[in-house]
Amino acid sequence: MKVRFTLESKLYVFITAVVLFAAIGVVMLSYNINANQLERFDKRITKDSAKNYATLTDVEYLSKLKTVVLSDEYQKLRERAERQNDEELVINYLKEKGLWEQYQIERNKMKSYEDNLSDIKYLYIVVWGDEDSKYNMYLLDSDDVPVYETGLYEEREEEFLGVDAHEEVEPTISNGIWGFLCSAYAPVYDSKGELVCTVGCDLDMADVARGRRVYFLYLMVATIILIVIILVSAVKFVHTTVVSPITRLTEGMKKFNPEEGLKYEEAGVIEVNVKSNDEIKDIYEETRSMQIRIIDYIDSITQIRKEKERVEDVVRSKEQEIGAISKKAYRDSLTDVGNKEAYTDKMRELDEGISEGKTEFAIVMLDINILKTVNDTYGHKAGDLYIKGCCGIFSEAFNNSPIYRIGGDEFVAVLTAEDYQNRFTKLDTMSKKFARTEKDNSVDPWLRFSASAGMAEFTPEDKTAEAVFERADRLMYENKQRHKKGR
Repeated sequence: MKVRFTLESKLYVFITAVVLFAAIGVVMLSYNINANQLERFDKRITKDSAKNYATLTDVEYLSKLKTVVLSDEYQKLRERAERQNDEELVINYLKEKGLWEQYQIERNKMKSYEDNLSDIKYLYIVVWGDEDSKYNMYLLDSDDVPVYETGLYEEREEEFLGVDAHEEVEPTISNGIWGFLCSAYAPVYDSKGELVCTVGCDLDMADVARGRRVYFLYLMVATIILIVIILVSAVKFVHTTVVSPITRLTEGMKKFNPEEGLKYEEAGVIEVNVKSNDEIKDIYEETRSMQIRIIDYIDSITQIRKEKERVEDVVRSKEQEIGAISKKAYRDSLTDVGNKEAYTDKMRELDEGISEGKTEFAIVMLDINILKTVNDTYGHKAGDLYIKGCCGIFSEAFNNSPIYRIGGDEFVAVLTAEDYQNRFTKLDTMSKKFARTEKDNSVDPWLRFSASAGMAEFTPEDKTAEAVFERADRLMYENKQRHKKGR
């Protein structure tokens, strides 16, 4: 059984679904807009911070420092200092080159700038390789890292692979080994317009992420409260304006039970107080009018029926007499199957069907064997029993099809529907039964029934049912001849 959902349930489910989808859509849209605005804001701050600090750098000093740390001599010294965890090796080397005092100034300046901007997590100066390079070299870092990390080559982040530092690098947001960061880079050029290094600035996005989650939580709580208010209001409105009136209409219509002789109130003509002036009221008024018309119609036909019954009583007896005469006129008196006249009508009906495209039928022609011998040897009474027995087997085999006796020992069956679909099986079953009874020596000779049959189906080449009959008759005759030879 299919589960029945009331209109009330469907309306409430629909309203709930619409409100939920709309609310969720608004929440997601609002959150995405807010997140995008914050991302743009964070990227702009990071980018501006990198650019601002790039203007504060001592380009001439950074150019000298870059030249020194790129040398093979320094790189070997740096690697040894890192292995031994000895900063003094690098510090002494920078002192020899006259770069240490300014190194400290630049580094302190970076720390001061970072401290003044609380959102900055990392501030550093790197020397970028070309766009095909996979590594960058650290020149200065605001963090309290060992001095020997100056000149450290580090693998470039995946998002910056293939980036040309001569061009402006768009800020990116990533969540990697250094944390959830917004990174921006600003190039530093010397007086000749050549790229010396790049200032990198990383903004800590952890607080931003937490702020987003809190905002989303507040937004969800507010949305849930709003959803509850809207749903309660919508459900109440729908119940008052739609569900309740329709429920009263339904209950009123179920009470309607029109019967002969009942007045409007007794028959349960609907009587509901519908206040709204809308389609529900139109349905109520039309339903009430229809019920009243039904009661009036029943009253009007009651008188006609009573008069008709009186006339029918007179006509019925005549029809019974005519029916008995008609039945007798179309039935074979011995076998009670259709006679030649009934068969003629059936052939006419088949021809009409052919003209209308109803062409799925078959005709089985049956001819009783040795009937003359039975009549001459055992008498016509035995012959009648022999005919009835053969007809019985024929009728039993094709019990869903009309059978006709068209001659003394000839019968025809017109197969349609189930008999037509199983015609070959049924014909074979009948033939086997005739074969068994013919050889049954335990019964009287006139009860050893034998007959020959032929079957033909309608084909598109047939113009009339008679053509099908003639093929069936020929096949029957051929089978009859084979039966005679086999005896």
